[in-house]
Amino acid sequence: MSFYIRLEPSGRLFSCGPDETILDAAMRQRVRLLYGCRTGQCGTCLSRLSSGSLSYPSGRTAALEGQGAEACLVCQAVPTSDLVLEAREIATPADIEVKLLPCRVERIDHLSHDVIRLWLKLPETQRLVFLAGQYLEFLLSDGRRRAFSMANPPYADQLIELHIRLVPGGVFTDYVFHQMKEKAVLRLQGPFGTFFLREDSPRPMILVGGGTGFAPLKAMIEQVLHQGLQRPMHLYWGVRAQRDLYLPDLPERWAAANPDFRYTPVLSEADPDWAGRRGWVHQAVVDDYPQLDDYDIYMSGPPVMIQAAKQSFLDQGLPLEHLYSDAFEYAADGKTSGAPT
Repeated sequence: MSFYIRLEPSGRLFSCGPDETILDAAMRQRVRLLYGCRTGQCGTCLSRLSSGSLSYPSGRTAALEGQGAEACLVCQAVPTSDLVLEAREIATPADIEVKLLPCRVERIDHLSHDVIRLWLKLPETQRLVFLAGQYLEFLLSDGRRRAFSMANPPYADQLIELHIRLVPGGVFTDYVFHQMKEKAVLRLQGPFGTFFLREDSPRPMILVGGGTGFAPLKAMIEQVLHQGLQRPMHLYWGVRAQRDLYLPDLPERWAAANPDFRYTPVLSEADPDWAGRRGWVHQAVVDDYPQLDDYDIYMSGPPVMIQAAKQSFLDQGLPLEHLYSDAFEYAADGKTSGAPT
């Protein structure tokens, strides 16, 4: 048996299973409630129960101490009836708190000759609330910053996933590739950026990634698939050679399991035995979609790719307000490093 939860003042209505926390049910149904730690300790998700009843299967936590009977901690509360809640919802990135946090390197995966995947763990009492597509910044000891898009979707926030490319002459990426060990401690700040998935749009999506620009698109795609949104998606991933497709099987698995998802890798300096698409990734989109007026396009990659693609897509009828982009700049001096600009 499911219960219905109405949020005030928005009037938004969603269902919640009898063994499901209110926050888990909300995230599953594209309802963005403000939260912090998801462990019941920080109190960020504290809401007001206007009507109905609920329980705390894991017990009442410290965040509820001194609170009245109407207090509801949505990350821990499970409904036992229909509810009306006064709760804070996330409408834009401005509604999300930017946090400065320590993190620990949980795991390092070498995905290719020049791409590493970092898995970062935050303190037990913290989670990073973000929208699919946003990025974070590392704060280095000399005051400089390095920015990287998060490749994990918001619903999978136990660890933060980053894809980091080795930049020739880049001090930070050289450290990541050749010296960083698991359990290393770093400081990060985030989330940042206005490049994020517009979940309420009904239009089909074309996603265009260049190199590690695949990372934020991965977060978007996995968020859409997790939520069961009925939106056709077509991912174009542009790289130089086949070895630069550093997670080659993942998009193939998405396509095999989801009839609404298509995947087209495009190589600009293709291997002799490559049987797929060749050339510039944005040109592949233009060739496949002569009319773009009914699509949303998300682009993430080097500035030269973004600039060339933008005009081509507008010429194909794409409304400017349906175009969302992130330009990554790779700088050897470290002023920006794989960072959205």
